[in-house]
Amino acid sequence: MKKSHLKMNRLQEVLVTGLIGELPGIALGPKLRKLIYPTILAQMGKSVYIQNGVELLGACNIKLGSGVHLFKGVRIDGLGHENNQIIIKEGVAVERNVDIGALDNTQVYIDKGTFIGVGVCIAGPGNIKIGKRCLIAAHSGIFGNNHIYADPLKCIADQGVIRKGITIEDDCWLGHNVTVTDGVTIGKGSVIGAGAVVTKDIPAYSIAVGIPARVIKTRLLKESINPQELQVMSANSR
Repeated sequence: MKKSHLKMNRLQEVLVTGLIGELPGIALGPKLRKLIYPTILAQMGKSVYIQNGVELLGACNIKLGSGVHLFKGVRIDGLGHENNQIIIKEGVAVERNVDIGALDNTQVYIDKGTFIGVGVCIAGPGNIKIGKRCLIAAHSGIFGNNHIYADPLKCIADQGVIRKGITIEDDCWLGHNVTVTDGVTIGKGSVIGAGAVVTKDIPAYSIAVGIPARVIKTRLLKESINPQELQVMSANSR
């Protein structure tokens, strides 16, 4: 997309959100946003509920599936690169004061039926994929990059970042104030205890706690796990 088109899109976005973004329900705000926001978003499904006070930046890079709920104070930022994509699929609920940002040539993908709790931060650069029917509890942080700090003679801010990306597979539950660092995959059906810091991969159907997070048990019956899976779980629990 050419810069001139990006500027026009941004101008349209600012005008539309400035006029109706703060209208409360009593002034038919959600209904007006449902009617008008499809003109600025890349995609918007049916029955999308957007409360007043939701901030959309780079709306032309944002796709909302049917039945998405965005509550007051949510900030979704697709600015920073023409290839940014923020895709929020059907039935996702994004609670108050959540911050979702792509930043630079990044895709953030949140799959169907996932719940994002109050004050969660999901940030690139670095692709982030969250699967179906996940529960991300309040004030958790999912950060798809790590700063380079090898040279003590340079400011950390000037040394760039590593961006491996993050995958959280279907049906995971992250407790209150969990932090997920770059390069991590959390396997399907896993539970991460409150306050944990996930710095390495978590096998499917694991329960992990602590700083750094370690696997303390599996949700599966032992007889249903093959020897290779048991070996991986044992290694991740150390």
